[in-house]
Amino acid sequence: MGKGDPRSKRGKIRRGSHGNSRPKLQKLQTILKKQSGK
Repeated sequence: MGKGDPRSKRGKIRRGSHGNSRPKLQKLQTILKKQSGK
């Protein structure tokens, strides 16, 4: 499973590490920026 795969642990780490399963839209954009940064 690659990093982009939602089933893989690597893909879920970014969401789970923040503790928010459903972040607000503004925060979602920040998470996406972090993902592309890594």
